[in-house]
Amino acid sequence: MVTFLARNKLSLAKMEYLNSLEPLLRTFWFIALPVSLIFTIQTILTFIGLDGSDGLDADFDADMGDGDGGGSFFSLRNLINFLIGFSWSGILFYEDISSKALLVFVAVLIGLAFVALFFFAMKQVKKLAEDNTFDIYDCRGKLAEVYLRIPPDYTGKGKVLVSVKGSTHELQAVTKSLEQIETGTMVRVIAIEDESILKVEKIK
Repeated sequence: MVTFLARNKLSLAKMEYLNSLEPLLRTFWFIALPVSLIFTIQTILTFIGLDGSDGLDADFDADMGDGDGGGSFFSLRNLINFLIGFSWSGILFYEDISSKALLVFVAVLIGLAFVALFFFAMKQVKKLAEDNTFDIYDCRGKLAEVYLRIPPDYTGKGKVLVSVKGSTHELQAVTKSLEQIETGTMVRVIAIEDESILKVEKIK
C-alpha cells in the first residue's frame, strides 16, 4: 500500500512538473515520452525476430523506394522515427535556441534526418539479406572442387564444393565427360540440371 501511494505521488509530481513547463517544451515532452516507449518496443520486437510494424504499418501508396521492395517511406515506423528525432532534439536544444520558430525548424530537420537514416539502414540490411540468399543458378560459370568423385557420362552423381557470394555450398554434380573426375579436381559449372544438380566439366 505504501509503495502504491509512493508511486502515485511520484506520478503526480511528474505530471505537475510537465504541466509547469512552457507550452512548446511541454509539447516536446508529451511527444517524446510515448513515442520513445513505442520505439523501444519496436526495437525489441525487431531484435527478437518479430517485425514491430506487422499489423501496425500504415503504409500509404507513396513508395519512395526504387521499386526493389525497400519499403514505403511513409509508414508508422518512419513516423515514429521522425517524432523521436523531432521531440528529443526540441528538448535538447530548447535552452540553446532562443527563437521558437528556429527551434521547431531545426527539430523538423533532425526528425527528417532520423527518417532518412533509418530508411537507408533498413534498405541496406534488406539488400544484404537478399544478397546472401543462395540461388543455384548463381553457380553457372563458377569454379568448383570435386568433393566426391563424379562418375563419367551421366552414369552417376558426385559432389562438388562451390563458393557463391562468400559461402561454400556442397552440391550434387554430373558430367558428360567420358572420364571419371576424381576428388580434388577443379571443374567449371557449365549448366544446371533439374534445378538442383550441377553439370560440370574438367578444367583443361
